[in-house]
Amino acid sequence: MSFTLSRTETLGVDELPGRLAADPRQAARTILAAAREGVTEAQTLLGQILLDGQGIEQDATLARTWFAIAAEGGDAMARNMLGRCLEQGWGGAVDLSGAAREYCRALESGLDWAMYNYAGLLASGRGVEKNQRLAFALYLRAAEMGHAKSMNLTGRYYEEGISVEPSMERARDWYRRSAEGGDFRGQFSHAAVLADDGQLDEALHWLRKALAGGNLNFLRVSRASLARAPQAELRALALAYHQRAAELGDESDRQALALYTRA
Repeated sequence: MSFTLSRTETLGVDELPGRLAADPRQAARTILAAAREGVTEAQTLLGQILLDGQGIEQDATLARTWFAIAAEGGDAMARNMLGRCLEQGWGGAVDLSGAAREYCRALESGLDWAMYNYAGLLASGRGVEKNQRLAFALYLRAAEMGHAKSMNLTGRYYEEGISVEPSMERARDWYRRSAEGGDFRGQFSHAAVLADDGQLDEALHWLRKALAGGNLNFLRVSRASLARAPQAELRALALAYHQRAAELGDESDRQALALYTRA
């Protein structure tokens, strides 16, 4: 699938991420034009850039609308993202049962992200009846397809024996694969296992990777975990996690950093 940029230039779907980074406004105009012409992939991309405010004014309500249009056009990722909007309240009211319904429809096409998101609802009992066994089955299925975030959670289920026979060996393997797949939570989990084995240099390597890629919620939880670590090398890294959270977060994060540095 290609989008027309001019009378002589076209832009393939796989080229869009690079173009969005290099010239987000021009890429957004191209995506908008193609979406209006009924190109389903462009409609999904338009929903995403509207949600992120990338090259276009951020508008979560309009993003939700375009995801719905693309979903009706048969795009599984658009249906998954519509579920995310319903789950998180992006662009409208929270509707957990509606989110579960959209995820279920998206995972029928074999979309790993939909498996992961629906499993999250099943694991917490939000919008659906809690079902850890089915949640694990979906995490494992997505993990086997190469979904890095699902790999980390598969490892967690094996480590804690949630609806599956505990196996630290399998947990370690899934944590490693998640870390290598680029998931920051998987990198942190893998680092924790390495640290317990006394491989501190390797653990610090993965903790620094998790620091670079982690979001604010992750940093808030992880900074406290590192501050309690028995290894001095890990505790020393807690400061960097506090500092990064202060950069990304709000006044509470800056206060947390100030308290930590005075402790």
